[in-house]
Amino acid sequence: YANHHAMNNPFEADLIETSDGSHTLKLRGFKEQYHSVNGALQESQHVFLNSGYQAMNPMPDPLYILEVGLGTGLNALITAREAINHKNRVLYDAIEPYPLQKELTERINYADLLPESWLRGIFNQIHDSHSTLYQNLKDYFFFRCDDQPLQEKLLDKERYHLVYFDAFGPDTQPDMWTDKVFGQLYESMKPGGILVTYCVKGEVRRAMKAAGFDVHKIPGPAGKREISRATKPL
Repeated sequence: YANHHAMNNPFEADLIETSDGSHTLKLRGFKEQYHSVNGALQESQHVFLNSGYQAMNPMPDPLYILEVGLGTGLNALITAREAINHKNRVLYDAIEPYPLQKELTERINYADLLPESWLRGIFNQIHDSHSTLYQNLKDYFFFRCDDQPLQEKLLDKERYHLVYFDAFGPDTQPDMWTDKVFGQLYESMKPGGILVTYCVKGEVRRAMKAAGFDVHKIPGPAGKREISRATKPL
């Protein structure tokens, strides 16, 4: 496995603790961190799990998820926990051109804050999985991660029920929040599919609408009034 993009990773980050005790990474030289300082764990739980995963009705079996921006692995970890505890089969594709160094992931404390002892093993596997094949991390959760940037990827048409869009914000990564990117995601989603993201900027919502999505603002987590949920019409 050759990590061919790691050399041009423009982002260096420091580990910090957020208000709910969970860690996030703060980027050096940017006004940006991987999660809300008001609580990384509760933010991910609210934006991606409660507003995305749990909005699936009925729950597909298996559920196909695409995450744009694996980052610290928090969204994948809490989704794995949910899938395994509720016996929902999940096939999870993550995209992360800038994988974190092992010395950082080993210090991140998410698994210590959640009750299930097996989550530490899953967290490590999430960061070690660089494969085009799904790895079965435990029972119901199948995971693979690709380090090719989204814009270079050929995504399967109408594959995903759910997209977690968790790239850095438009000020930091403007090329991720374009009509073109959202058009690419739209094509890759099944009709009725849901995309959730923390960002509610007007330009971002316009880009989603231009791609064909129905876009709604919904209540945000602690410290953030609103987030966006976009649906591909049936």
